[in-house]
Amino acid sequence: MGDSKRRRLNIAYLHWGFPPIIGGVETHLTIVLPEMVKQGNNVSLLTGAVEGIHGKYDYEGATIYRTPLMDLNWLFKRGLAGLAEDVRQVFTSFLDVTKADVIHAHNMHYFSEVHTHTLESLAKARGIPLILTAHNVWDDVLFLDLTEKVDWTHIIAVSHFIKKEIIGIGVDDRKITVIHHGIDQDKFHAGVDPSNVLKKYPQLKGRKVIFHPARIGMAKGCDVSIKAINLVKRIHPEVILVLAGSKNIVDWGETQQKDIAYFVNLIRRFKLEDSVLIDCYTLDEVKELYAVSDVVLYPSTGCEPFGLTMLEAMASEKPIIVTRMGGMPEIISDGINGFVIPVKDFETLASKINNLLEDEKLRKRFGYTGRQMVEKQYTKEHIARNTLAVYDRFV
Repeated sequence: MGDSKRRRLNIAYLHWGFPPIIGGVETHLTIVLPEMVKQGNNVSLLTGAVEGIHGKYDYEGATIYRTPLMDLNWLFKRGLAGLAEDVRQVFTSFLDVTKADVIHAHNMHYFSEVHTHTLESLAKARGIPLILTAHNVWDDVLFLDLTEKVDWTHIIAVSHFIKKEIIGIGVDDRKITVIHHGIDQDKFHAGVDPSNVLKKYPQLKGRKVIFHPARIGMAKGCDVSIKAINLVKRIHPEVILVLAGSKNIVDWGETQQKDIAYFVNLIRRFKLEDSVLIDCYTLDEVKELYAVSDVVLYPSTGCEPFGLTMLEAMASEKPIIVTRMGGMPEIISDGINGFVIPVKDFETLASKINNLLEDEKLRKRFGYTGRQMVEKQYTKEHIARNTLAVYDRFV
């Protein structure tokens, strides 16, 4: 269906979190929702409640609805028993008020059978297409049941890695479309002024800045980055590693504090207190941190489904080093727009950091190539058009 003939759709999104909750899916939604509005659709999101945030408000043209029944941190502590009727009432009200033509759930193939099966039954009763975007996969029975046994109209996978994993549990490959993430290329670019972040963090001035923007956690390879910086500092004593903190995240299982304690212990053991900065950053501060960075790291040790950080670094014209894990090698080509290294290999990571710090021409080439790739394949307009093409097949 051509853009000129496409009718305005009422799109009902559902996901567990949205800023100020931070994470890859949450950031993805901040990019996609406004762009869907710009392309002429009515857009709504049902997400988890956050203290101090209104239950309904506008976000760049999209209407955000919040409920405690979508707050995974609260649900983990409370448990899921006895919630079926409350969930049905909230979902029914959301679909009624939005007059949904299509339901698009993000990562609802995990965490809660109650939520997913309720949504499935309401979609069937109303004859509405039920689209799932799978941002992650998990190695347990709940993932198997809520991915393969739920009657999703269609599944969008954020990488070919995710698609392959879903095919591997029995889902027909014709039911899955790969749509890589997009980035707001107008917000992330090489011309961002870093003066505010340098004023807030004066310790970054005159340093060689290595930015690891993923939330703190073992799966994100924060320990690998710390071990690598311990080696890099021997050659470049002015180096500083910037790690993102873990405030306002979905912490299903409450594992974050244990991970942070280990990282802090590592930093003290290596006497790196003056060479590592850990804090929580706003989106504007993140953009400025890319601007002051010499090298960006994403050495995930878990099955990274995609890694939106890659696009942020590329759009900001910064070189990035990733691990050969999950969907990341689909975006980063070794020696073209970054380096791809083995998992948990902190010595190779240190070597590649040193390589980039000592070769300004290579840093610029990786950065320029990355920006070209973003503008050609990974813009916010590109991902919105590809998603609307999926809707057109079923609405």
